[in-house]
Amino acid sequence: MKTDLFLDIAISNQQLSIIDNGKVLRSYAVSTARNGPGERRGSECTPTGWHRIRAKIGGGQPLRAVFVGRRPTGEIYSAELGRQYPQRDWILTRILWLGGLEPGKNRYGHVDTAWRYIYIHGCPDELMNGKPESHGCIRMKNADVLDLFDRVAAGMPVYIHQ
Repeated sequence: MKTDLFLDIAISNQQLSIIDNGKVLRSYAVSTARNGPGERRGSECTPTGWHRIRAKIGGGQPLRAVFVGRRPTGEIYSAELGRQYPQRDWILTRILWLGGLEPGKNRYGHVDTAWRYIYIHGCPDELMNGKPESHGCIRMKNADVLDLFDRVAAGMPVYIHQ
């Protein structure tokens, strides 16, 4: 897919970059899936290939706002809240919900990225240690996902690769 402006997510070095006409405008550290790359529903892997930002969720919410089911809970993440609910997979600050663009690879059926609820989202900053540790999503530091959210539009292409 040829595109001038897109997000490039490199699983190999845990980095997300905004690319414009072949130039890197900005890069951020990310954490992709602990289980590595993969498209199957239930795999807890990060899907590869071409996607688009299906929806931007959380505009206007405070830094570290907690989301469940893509809705703000009214909570603000803190270390104390993290200790209180250690089992939660924290989705914080903003959500960029991804949808696959490649039928049979990451769209439709048992490989559909949108139906797998794969997001680029904030997480507790202390979980960002340069290692792949998510359940399939692309995790970012809260300040970084807030910055990214303000720089991208719904519909923007996203390329995820090794």
